[in-house]
Amino acid sequence: MITPGTLLVEKGTPVPQFFSIGTDSYPNAWARVSTNRGFPEFEKELAAAGWTFFLMAGEIRTMAFGFNRQKMMDAALKRLMTNVRQQKCNCLEIDEIATNSFLGMPYVSVSAHSRRIQKSPTFGQ
Repeated sequence: MITPGTLLVEKGTPVPQFFSIGTDSYPNAWARVSTNRGFPEFEKELAAAGWTFFLMAGEIRTMAFGFNRQKMMDAALKRLMTNVRQQKCNCLEIDEIATNSFLGMPYVSVSAHSRRIQKSPTFGQ
């Protein structure tokens, strides 16, 4: 289940050996990163191993309407993942999830940040 603080990574992304990727699958071939550490500790561990974990400034946000919560979340995630790829990033950090309704039509609003994990300290290499 996706909750605030969830980190998703595009499958096929090179990651350090200690990186634990869950077996659950999300739209567009993305997977959840399993960690019981907070992001500051996680980033320190990546840096100690020689990896860089970029955080893109600016929140990305999307909404999806429907009566099936799982389908709404999948639609919202697909839109976010498309946006992340356009920014040349390979990770997505979920910041907030809110459900509401407009004129009786349920919707989910999801906000996130694009992230990029890579071995090089120069973005995109």
